[in-house]
Amino acid sequence: MVTLYHSRGARSFRALWALEELGLPYTLHVLPFPPREQASDYLSINPAGTVPLLIDGEMRLTESAAICHYLATRHGSSSLAVAPDEPGYADYLDFLLMGEATFTIPLTTYLRYARHEPNAPGAAELAEKAARRFTSKLETSASRLLGTYLAADRFTAADISVGFALQLATVIGLGDRIPAAFAAHFEHMRARPGYRRAREAERRA
Repeated sequence: MVTLYHSRGARSFRALWALEELGLPYTLHVLPFPPREQASDYLSINPAGTVPLLIDGEMRLTESAAICHYLATRHGSSSLAVAPDEPGYADYLDFLLMGEATFTIPLTTYLRYARHEPNAPGAAELAEKAARRFTSKLETSASRLLGTYLAADRFTAADISVGFALQLATVIGLGDRIPAAFAAHFEHMRARPGYRRAREAERRA
């Protein structure tokens, strides 16, 4: 059985959401955040002390977007991944990685200076620049939205990857910075039963 180490509200939610969408059995361990400081025993399992950590037999993965693709291609319905010979394959890969590298990174910068280090030199300016960068990246990608979904005209792991970034932005108070097209996308994503099951699993744990 797959085992997932997760912290509430962290990037590891992508993996939890993918597991619920695929209907795979799993064991969930929810750790206080950040686990490298709040859960010292976890360092014996993952010396980096980060989440997510997905263990599947001898396989171990720690990148949230990679976990989504791994689960979709190794265990689940092929509809969650886009095959190389399908239309939309390039969009699928692009948005799968953009969700983390392009959209989530400026949000973590904003969190650092708006919440964790507000008294650092230039913190307010740095936080605002990060927020503007997040919005700008979404705006330049909005024209690529294919109706409800990001790739192949169906729900895929790319929607999970980007959906988490939109969720994080909403939670930290930047929901009003999300362009209308992506705001509509997120509303559709969080209405999915798989998303709701993942949130409930997180609450139960």
